[in-house]
Amino acid sequence: MSAIRTLGPLTVTALSDAEGPHFDRRQDALPDATAEQWAAADERDPGARTADGRWWLRFRSFAIRYGDSGPVTLVDAGIGPAHSLAADWAPVPGHLPDELAAAGIEPADVEAIVLTHLHTDHIGWAVPADSPFTDARVIVQRAEVDAFTAARQQDALLRPLRDQGRLQVVEGDTELSAGVRIISTPGHTPGHQSVLAEGGGESVLVTGDLLVHAVQLVDPSLAYGHDMDAQLARKSRDAALTTARLRGSWLAVSHLGQPYCRTGERWV
Repeated sequence: MSAIRTLGPLTVTALSDAEGPHFDRRQDALPDATAEQWAAADERDPGARTADGRWWLRFRSFAIRYGDSGPVTLVDAGIGPAHSLAADWAPVPGHLPDELAAAGIEPADVEAIVLTHLHTDHIGWAVPADSPFTDARVIVQRAEVDAFTAARQQDALLRPLRDQGRLQVVEGDTELSAGVRIISTPGHTPGHQSVLAEGGGESVLVTGDLLVHAVQLVDPSLAYGHDMDAQLARKSRDAALTTARLRGSWLAVSHLGQPYCRTGERWV
């Protein structure tokens, strides 16, 4: 499948920072899924399961660009370099900078980085000490900032960004630019957010960890064990997927086998 979706004047490019096994068995992380649901998910997304049954993750970011050479909004920043905050569990080092270069995107082209949430596998290349994006503003929900001020993300990410004047804190749904807006989707974390890009009669919803496995497309009610508020995450997921289905939107997914899918369909 092509890594690029074209939406009128916008392009959305999937960028793979790394891939590797999840530290949990999928049956433990999503304990309510039935054998029939796992089989349906494997048929839809065979690349998320290894031959010996491990759960295999991709760690993706998405670049949204206006025009052929316009400014870029990067959604999520991968796992980062070898010494990143994700190094204790994720397959570091990531290679997001090389992926961007291959897509014709220079670090200076990135004007904004939207972090769907502050888990370490989504913030790596946004951490100022390691980031090539020295001028980009970094956009986070206020509820997320409040939830992570006591964690290590505060010293490595939030405080340096604030000191540099690059931290942009938003509340709820927010317009970013023509055809691009933030959608509040809390639950996985308190300030989880997704990004909707639309143009030319098409739309793409960049989901972050709104869903983490295709089994949650088979049954969106299935809770993920690492959601901080499973009930709220379920509500956000159901609302977003229902809207995406009605609109015919593509889903741009962080961790599934292929970068894009639609609800209710096999991979195309």
